[in-house]
Amino acid sequence: MVTAIVFIKADVARIPEVAEQVAAIEGVSEVYSVTGGLDLIAMVRVAHHDDLATVIPDHVNRVPGVQSTETHIAFRTYSTHDLEAAFSLGQEDGL
Repeated sequence: MVTAIVFIKADVARIPEVAEQVAAIEGVSEVYSVTGGLDLIAMVRVAHHDDLATVIPDHVNRVPGVQSTETHIAFRTYSTHDLEAAFSLGQEDGL
């Protein structure tokens, strides 16, 4: 399994639609709306390295409203924690 973290800059007026369309792409497991210099982060998980060339440039980059992407490929996984916990702000449910 190959995991890539894709940083996405999007048209600000279209972020929710871009996120939904990216999340619907086969191979994209999650899409997060984030603060800072990026608009979205997509987690891509595919069976083979070559599959990234199909998912990212052929699909993610062609979603209307995507302005640019930056892809980081994970070498190893050091934690089996749920990804939501990794992106949590430390708030408990119900707060």
